[in-house]
Amino acid sequence: MEAAFPHGTVHEAQDDLQVALRSDPVVYALWQRLTPLGRNEFICWVEDAKQPATRERRIRRTLEELSEGKRRPCCWAGCIHRTDKAPGRWQQAVLIDGKGRGGA
Repeated sequence: MEAAFPHGTVHEAQDDLQVALRSDPVVYALWQRLTPLGRNEFICWVEDAKQPATRERRIRRTLEELSEGKRRPCCWAGCIHRTDKAPGRWQQAVLIDGKGRGGA
């Protein structure tokens, strides 16, 4: 019997991300050692992808970043779905308002 997959605090990893992470025992061990908040950030980043190709690329990048020792996705403002804290100004501007760096 397979052990329960460790998810994030808000998000649950979908099957494609779970399969990718479990496919590499070293990466999966790194995933298991992340905090639930760290896992949540990676899952949210993957889930935020609008196109299937972007999602696939983010899943591959998740494996790479974990292998590189990263504990959060590079260049990600953070999960806006958490209810334990309000989104920061950068999150509000980039992720919620959709303004990006150049303004609206």
